[in-house]
Amino acid sequence: MPRTPDPEADDLDAVPPPHPVFHIEQALLGALLLDPRHLDDVTGIAPASFSTAAHTALFATILSLPVPDPVEHATTTKWLDQVLAAARDQARGLSVLYLQTLIQVCPSARHAPAYARIVEAEHSRRRLATAAQRLMRTAVDISLPQRVTTTVAEAENLTVVVDDIAARFPPHAGSMPRTPAPPTAIHHDEEALDEERLLLATATLHASSVGRMRWLTPGDFTHSLHAGLWQCLTALTRRGTPVDRMTVLWEAQHRGLLTTGAGPRELLDLLAGTSGSPEHWGERVLQRSVLATAHHTGRRIEAYAGDPATTPYQLVVGSRRALADLSAVRTRWQHATSPPPTDNPTRTKSAAAPRAGPPRTTAPLTARNSR
Repeated sequence: MPRTPDPEADDLDAVPPPHPVFHIEQALLGALLLDPRHLDDVTGIAPASFSTAAHTALFATILSLPVPDPVEHATTTKWLDQVLAAARDQARGLSVLYLQTLIQVCPSARHAPAYARIVEAEHSRRRLATAAQRLMRTAVDISLPQRVTTTVAEAENLTVVVDDIAARFPPHAGSMPRTPAPPTAIHHDEEALDEERLLLATATLHASSVGRMRWLTPGDFTHSLHAGLWQCLTALTRRGTPVDRMTVLWEAQHRGLLTTGAGPRELLDLLAGTSGSPEHWGERVLQRSVLATAHHTGRRIEAYAGDPATTPYQLVVGSRRALADLSAVRTRWQHATSPPPTDNPTRTKSAAAPRAGPPRTTAPLTARNSR
């Protein structure tokens, strides 16, 4: 039965309460309205540091107007009237009553620098969350022609934000956030699985390429079986053991991969379908790993910034730890995609002869897998 609305009731309970920083912004603005001379003591913030349009407009107006004579300000409302008139151009909802409220809620005008420091800290939190969200959106935007390049650029922007916060709030030793990191998202994308299978098959056929692909690690694979098979291949080549489907099968048995649901026949079939070169498919696998790591880095930093219990110092330490993980996979991507060094013209023809290896062709699947 539908509830009959109570005409005496309102919907204020449905409005979430403001964050603590809202009240601190009020206290800061109240301090400056009460005694504008304290504006000289307020550093590290700008109008954009405030969380609401009204507070932004008020602070911008206070910055733009000359500081009134203290005696005149104590006896007249002339300067307050100027502030209200100018701020209303940006926030029309402002009123004389709200300015009076700001002054009344301020415990002490002398504490303005402390209030400003808190406003600066919360603005840093919002900046960090925004930069992390941009990184996440970029990493999953399949419409971008150069996804990795654009994602790396967003990671650099995020790093700049973290460095700026660190300059404002130098981190303390051992101040990692207590916020649990979000779990790593696992996506068994069929295209990714196909590319991983092609990498494993071509690497089994052209095992000499495996030693040159140290930039690829088991953690780059989206499927645990594929990661285990890559470990098999790298172990066999490191030991100098002949590599083919049978020796990989034997190594996989010793590593317990046949107890994870994959039978011998299935594994042999997986290693049989070759097309293209190991390096090509390895770069495709690594590219996905870069993008996935970037997205997870953004999620971690967003989680830190979204936890109100996380201090600015912890935000810096946690964000730098997350960005270090992304930097590691970025470095491997650069090694994988950098052109080989040019031969020294003084070298002899025999010394400059190209090494043997499979052709780096993209095969018929290139068009399907292009971005």
